[in-house]
Amino acid sequence: MTRPSALSGPPTPTHLRRPLAVAVLLAVAVVLLQSLLVPLFAGPAANLEPRDLPVVVAGPAPATDRLVGQLDAAAPGAFEVIRLPDGTAADRALRDREAYAAFVLGPDGATLHTASAASPTVAALLTQAAGQVSGGQPVRVVDVVPADPDDPRGAGFAAGFLPLALTGMVLGVLLVLLLGGRFARLAGLVSFGLLVGVAGPLVLQGWLGLLPGDVVTVGAVLGLVGLAVAATVAGLGAMLGRPGLGLGAVLVFLVGNPLSAVGAAPELLPQPWGEVGQWLPVGAGGTLLRSTAFFDGAGAGTPLLVLAGYAAVGLLLVTLARTRHPQATATDSASASVVRADDRAASVR
Repeated sequence: MTRPSALSGPPTPTHLRRPLAVAVLLAVAVVLLQSLLVPLFAGPAANLEPRDLPVVVAGPAPATDRLVGQLDAAAPGAFEVIRLPDGTAADRALRDREAYAAFVLGPDGATLHTASAASPTVAALLTQAAGQVSGGQPVRVVDVVPADPDDPRGAGFAAGFLPLALTGMVLGVLLVLLLGGRFARLAGLVSFGLLVGVAGPLVLQGWLGLLPGDVVTVGAVLGLVGLAVAATVAGLGAMLGRPGLGLGAVLVFLVGNPLSAVGAAPELLPQPWGEVGQWLPVGAGGTLLRSTAFFDGAGAGTPLLVLAGYAAVGLLLVTLARTRHPQATATDSASASVVRADDRAASVR
C-alpha cells in the first residue's frame, strides 16, 4: 500500500478541486457587490436638490415676507431661511459659513449674494432659483466668498480628495498585512500624515493652484485627513484582522466617499445620508479643508473634532491590538502542516 509522503503537505482543499464552481460563485458575488455600489455612488449624485439649505433673506419686513413665501411655494422644504436686517449682516453670515447664499432686498430690487467657495454647485442652483422667484427678471449676483479662480466649478477640489482617501486606505491595509509590530505600524501612520502634510500643499497649491490659504494650515489639514483615514483602516484591521480591513474600507471609501458631498453640499443629498457623511473621514475632511482654505477657519470646529477622533481611536487600536510577526505566522503554519503530515504518515504505518 502506498504511504503518503510527509513532504507532500496537507491535502488540497475541496473548493480548489472545483475551480469552475468557484469561478462562477466569485462572478456572482462581484456582480451583487456591483449592484450595491452603483446606486450607492450614483443615487446621491442623481438626487441632488436643496433640503433645508440655509439661506439668508435680508431687507425690510414686508418685502422679506413676500420673498420667503415665494421660496416656500416654489420649493417646499428646500430652504432653511435666516432673516437678517441688511446686506452687511448677510455677508457676515456667509463668511461665517452660517448660510450658502443671501437674497438681499433693497430699493433697486433683489440681489443674490453667494459664497461659491462653500459649494459652486449650490451657488449655481441658487442663481437659477433667484431667476424663478423674480419672475424671469435678471438678478444681480455678488460672489462674497468666491471659489479659486483656477477651479471655479470646484471639480479639482472634489477630485483631489479621491486619491487622498484611496492612498490612506491602501497604506492602512499594507501596514496590517506586511508589518506585525505595533511600533512599526505607528511609525508608518505618523510618517504618512507628516508626508501628506508636506506633499499635499505642494501639489494642490504650488503645482495645480487649486487652493488659496496659508500653506502650513492647509498642510496640517491634509495631513490630519490622511492620518485619520489610514489610522481608521489600520486600527480596525489590527483589532479584527481581515474583516476589520473590510470594515475600514467601507467606512472610508465605499460609503464615506459617495456620502461626503465634497463636490456639492451635505444639504443637497438625501437625508439623513448627507448628515451621516459629515461624520465620516472624507466628508469631515472636505468641510474642514474648505473652512480653512476659504473661510479663515469658520465652521471648522466640528469636522476638526471628527477627524481628530478618528485619528486618535485608530492609533489607540493599533497600540492595543495583539500583534504577531507575519514571518512567524507563516513559519508556524508551515510547521503545523509538516506535523499534520507526519501524524498521518504515522497513523498509516
